[in-house]
Amino acid sequence: MTRQDTFKHKGLRERLVAQMRKKGITDEAVLRAMGEVQRHWFLDSALDALAYEDRALKIGCEQTISHPSTVAMQSQLLNVTPGMKVLEIGTGSGYQTAILCRMGAKVFTVERQKGLFDKTRPLLAALGYRARCFLGDGYQGLQEVNYGPYDRIIVTCGAREIPDALMSQLKTGGIMVIPLGEEEQEMLRITKNGDRREDWQIEKFGAYSFVPMLDGRNMG
Repeated sequence: MTRQDTFKHKGLRERLVAQMRKKGITDEAVLRAMGEVQRHWFLDSALDALAYEDRALKIGCEQTISHPSTVAMQSQLLNVTPGMKVLEIGTGSGYQTAILCRMGAKVFTVERQKGLFDKTRPLLAALGYRARCFLGDGYQGLQEVNYGPYDRIIVTCGAREIPDALMSQLKTGGIMVIPLGEEEQEMLRITKNGDRREDWQIEKFGAYSFVPMLDGRNMG
């Protein structure tokens, strides 16, 4: 890793954390992680000047890194505590993965775009984040029984429906945060109080715009 983390970058992160507080983020673990994770390291160096603005930015493969406020909100809704097993659907740049790792989660993350997977897995390892990275179909989650079930599941792309496979991999009492919808998504927090859909507690947290969640792996 040859990129630097300057006093300017650290100052911009402090400003970003202050902005997140004003936007209603109250989870101190989330705010602390956002103050520690170098977002500019997860972006092309040409975007360095924009890295700490509250905006989505392109990361290749027709994907984006989410707004910091979106990352903060999803992380807060998860209500993560250290040691929890978290399944992330949509590794992307790895920034959200790093935030969860900083919060003490044991992260298992799935990416369908091979180009992003091949770039992000070694980046996370080089930065010391011990996430388990997989190339696969996010709608199917991780079928390997040795990894699940999960305390938390976070979906970082817009799903057209609640994936049954993901809910089956979530512990009873666990939480999934997922943006649901096609053109525009509603941010949902689903608490799995039982195996039947009528047992799920579904809370809504406003409208968002994500890239779509797609089936299968993209090996291109």
